[in-house]
Amino acid sequence: MQRCHWAAADDALMCAYHDTEWGTPLHDDDALFEFLCLEGAQAGLSWRTVLAKRENYRRLFHGFDIARVAAMKDRELEKLLLDPGIIRNRLKVEAARDNANAVLEVVAEHGSLDAYLWSFVDSRPLQNRWKDRSEVPASTPLSDRMSKAMKKRGFRFVGTTICYALLQATGMVNDHLVGCFRHAQVRKMA
Repeated sequence: MQRCHWAAADDALMCAYHDTEWGTPLHDDDALFEFLCLEGAQAGLSWRTVLAKRENYRRLFHGFDIARVAAMKDRELEKLLLDPGIIRNRLKVEAARDNANAVLEVVAEHGSLDAYLWSFVDSRPLQNRWKDRSEVPASTPLSDRMSKAMKKRGFRFVGTTICYALLQATGMVNDHLVGCFRHAQVRKMA
């Protein structure tokens, strides 16, 4: 079975993520918020590092319940910085709460985080047909626009590369290589 290059066969965690989640169109607000937080936490690190800490993030950030994260007090965030189960970067930890508050504003205006994020792709996943990993971009004009719009709304850790990773992870963009067994599966989910 052929997978994308980053899902090494000897890494069960990465293979499971690749085979069951990455690129699957996602429409649940709390799950989209989780990816927004985790992609921001990844900045400067490997996805493998974040994925290994994912369950701790879920536990400490109330299952990524947007309203509960938005209501987190400074004292609670300070306590999180002592927990080695997450990436203990103050700016990234505080960004989760700031982004939750920005999401609440988006929901008030657009009805859901889902509607807002998917509007960047006109509510339909973009289907790329990359044959080689060297073709897959780190950012695009789409992620540039998304980043700019989200920063304007007060989101943090939403640079263009992070936005592109979010688009890929949540299925707004199908960047599985054409030879990967998941490419056709994800394409059919559009």
